[in-house]
Amino acid sequence: MAAANTTKISWRLQEFEAHSSSVSCLALGKSSGRLLATGGKDCRVNIWAVSKANCIMSLTGHKNPVECVQFNMSEEQVVAGSQSGSIRVWDLEAAKILRTLMGHKANITSLGFHPFGDFLASSSMDTNIKLWDVRRKGYVFRYKGHTAAVRSLAFSPDGKWLASASDDSTVKLWDLTQGKMITEFKSHTAAVNIIQFHPNEYLLASGSSDRTIKLWDLEKFTMIGSLEGDTTPVRSVFFSSDGSCLYSGATDSLRIFGWEPNRCFDVVPVGWGKVSDLAVCNQQLIGVSHQLSCVSSYVVDLKRVKKSGGAVIRGIVQDDQPLSEPGDPKGSALRRNYERPTTTSSSSQSVKQSSDADRRSPEGERRSLSEDEADEKVSSAEIHNAEDFKEIFQPKNAISRTPPRTSEPFPAPPEDDTILAIGRQLKDMISAFPEKQQAPPLSSSAPVQRVEPTVVSSIKRSTASVVVPVTSNPPSSAPPPPPPVTMATSKPHPKIILSTRNEPIGLNVSDFLPLSPLNRGGALSDDEALSQLKKGHDTMCVMLRSRHRNLETVRSVWAREDIKRALDAAVSMNDLSIVVDILNIINLQPSLWKLDLCTTILPPIDQLLHSKYESYIQTGCTSLKLIMKHFWMLISDTLKATTSVGVDITREERHQKCRSCCRQLKNLSNVVKNKAEQVGRHGSAFRELQLIMTPLDD
Repeated sequence: MAAANTTKISWRLQEFEAHSSSVSCLALGKSSGRLLATGGKDCRVNIWAVSKANCIMSLTGHKNPVECVQFNMSEEQVVAGSQSGSIRVWDLEAAKILRTLMGHKANITSLGFHPFGDFLASSSMDTNIKLWDVRRKGYVFRYKGHTAAVRSLAFSPDGKWLASASDDSTVKLWDLTQGKMITEFKSHTAAVNIIQFHPNEYLLASGSSDRTIKLWDLEKFTMIGSLEGDTTPVRSVFFSSDGSCLYSGATDSLRIFGWEPNRCFDVVPVGWGKVSDLAVCNQQLIGVSHQLSCVSSYVVDLKRVKKSGGAVIRGIVQDDQPLSEPGDPKGSALRRNYERPTTTSSSSQSVKQSSDADRRSPEGERRSLSEDEADEKVSSAEIHNAEDFKEIFQPKNAISRTPPRTSEPFPAPPEDDTILAIGRQLKDMISAFPEKQQAPPLSSSAPVQRVEPTVVSSIKRSTASVVVPVTSNPPSSAPPPPPPVTMATSKPHPKIILSTRNEPIGLNVSDFLPLSPLNRGGALSDDEALSQLKKGHDTMCVMLRSRHRNLETVRSVWAREDIKRALDAAVSMNDLSIVVDILNIINLQPSLWKLDLCTTILPPIDQLLHSKYESYIQTGCTSLKLIMKHFWMLISDTLKATTSVGVDITREERHQKCRSCCRQLKNLSNVVKNKAEQVGRHGSAFRELQLIMTPLDD
């Protein structure tokens, strides 16, 4: 297999445009790892075969943007929840709508199929969890207890329990038979994004925005481990099929964890950004992510990652040391395993049900037969690729004359195309241009300026060459005047530097050519090559030390005083990277925002929106959305309020801050309108922001 001969551990499998507007959710089929469902703001659910860019089937019927999507265990059905709270279940083999479920009052945030039987769980921004029987209308039971949006649902492998994770930083465990909460876990300090049951043992994992994964013993209802090391919120977790390790997906990285004792076996850098879902198949881990209307899929070769070893030292793992066994082994040998039922019939599953009066409550759960029939006529499944549809969704009871095809591992590129292309171009350019002007050395006494990296076009797509002036005049004894600087002819730089990219940043192939005109042989000596590799290294180290020092200053101000003073200090440093670092922290915790912060941060947001770095633009847009969501009504009401009689200094100060914020927001609204005219995904992001800022036009 190609995958066996490559040296790569992870690679991008594909990137494609999945919807006509922004993609809002993704889900992989966990059984095969080969099916992908995407939901978008175009109100469609599209079904794809992983590694193929052609849509197999497009499911319509939702009238609002699709917010959540999920396959069932056999991958024969898919369920999607919308922004309005409606849920639709499709039969993929029959290519038709199976059921429409109405009952939630707000966005659907999570969906989960029962491991056997016809039950479905859903959660919403309304904090409610509902259990449905797909064979009939109306929910079976409602679970209440969370105080914020529920972000993840998971059924236990034996089908008796349901776990839920919420923005209120808690994980709750529900008994389906009794219809009540069994226990609540409260150790997380931020929103819990994902939960996953161990495939065999009474163990539950939860990943949070506090950058930790907690492991819970479901016999003693205690936390047995806290896995740390992720530098960004944990968005996806997945146990290995044998339950020996846990895969953690965070921004641009995959970590492989073990527990009892807690340890990290391996860290694999993967450029998937904010990963949305994980699946494992054929010793490969598949990860998918989305940005605007594009979807990317990535592969990690699990045969090349470490899944054992490592020694724990103050919570940090060192892989070069042998694993020290715990003195009191309390692992899987002593933990209870799930007992699966002997039959998968839904009748064997006992579930607590609400009374008919509850289910007939005026919340929209019950609808007339004519309404359902009309809804099913509107819903449809458009098959775009008949061959793939027939191959993947061929009915299970159909008799095939050939044995079923088994999926094979995805082949990986043997080497990095960029590195090979650079090597080829180096060879061609050295033979074509044996001479090169000496670059002026960097003066050691010159003050170090902040240098922002520049993007170099991908070598394999670039046909431009470095143009070097060659003079025929013989050298004279007198020093000649400095020659005019001739810029290299290259492909124009893109306006925006993407946050996720495969091209090297700041790498100029011409830097590796001979510097001295006397070096006409074309081959660099070791010293010259080393000098070129180290060029700019000292400058970069100075920049990083300066940035670290500034961040330490901001951190000490935050600890000593408050966040407002810390943000003032960050803005006063005139370094956008420091501002972005601080904003990325407080954007995760909207409760930290105050009106005082808005007056401080709105001017730098203007600079972020004009930045050439996509990550800066994204941070600026996120902060602006939070300000509009939490403070615009306050600002608007304060400015519209009538003047009170007497002197109210507090009110006057608030009025002045609101007036300043309003003025700055209107300026930013004009910037957003201009940016919204751009074509592509950046224009789409600004158009979305323009809609949010529409109240400013009133």
